Amino acid sequence: MVKHGTLILVGRNREKLHKLQTDLEAKGGYAVFVVCDLSDLASVQRAAVEPIVGLHNNAGISPLRPEKMPRAGIWPCHQLFRAVRADRGTVPHLTDGAIVTFIASAVEDPERKPAKILGMKGGWYLSAEASVRGEWLQGGSSMPGVDAYATSKQCLLAAALKFARETPRLRFDAIEPGIIPATGLARDANIVVRFLFSQLMTLLPPFSKFRSTPERAARIVTNILTDPSVKTGVYFDEKGQLVLGSEQMRDPAFQDRVAAETRALLSRFRHGNVHHGYDDPRGEG
Repeated sequence: MVKHGTLILVGRNREKLHKLQTDLEAKGGYAVFVVCDLSDLASVQRAAVEPIVGLHNNAGISPLRPEKMPRAGIWPCHQLFRAVRADRGTVPHLTDGAIVTFIASAVEDPERKPAKILGMKGGWYLSAEASVRGEWLQGGSSMPGVDAYATSKQCLLAAALKFARETPRLRFDAIEPGIIPATGLARDANIVVRFLFSQLMTLLPPFSKFRSTPERAARIVTNILTDPSVKTGVYFDEKGQLVLGSEQMRDPAFQDRVAAETRALLSRFRHGNVHHGYDDPRGEG
């Protein structure tokens, strides 16, 4: 990406951001960084930057145990809503025709092979507020954290398509990078599960079919972000091919509902009006 202009790095670890900035500049590129934790509303609001032509949202966690706000449920998805849609956030700084990409996952669709071979059953969205409490529709997976992760990716895809419909001056798309080992996947699990997910699993059929690398995924993301012919509301798989996503996610009514409930919830958090025994992002709830 740095070959195409100034690269703005956004993340929560200042030391890692500085190292990446230094590495990129040593290779002749130019990068600046902004420290921002997408699970913290106040941090997101402080991170707005001046005019940019592309935005790639790569945030995500897959917790295996219940956590307090702001990381409970599908909160990372809601943070990306806030990062993109805030009046003083990112959207006003995006030039016309700019592209915004989100990292998605095939596990949101129970009919996709990655979901089936992993024993996942897709997203089980109940409501935005229920997601904060870690509550989902009945009938999902028995594996810890799986419904939260799949539902967050389902809502993320719904968000991308919703934004594409309501903001025609910009392009909103989603990309699934495939299974990439050694990138912290399942880092909250025990050592056996971590080894299975990070190394062994992607070497064995049928998982190997969906194995990728950071370099391969980065090339696909870069090509999409820099291609002026890419249309809005498009979803790409790990090979850069078009894919549809789950039937529920494609339903405009579902997209509208997820967006409306999330915005209402974030507005309440912003004013400290949500009290469910979870920590408010500003410490007020």
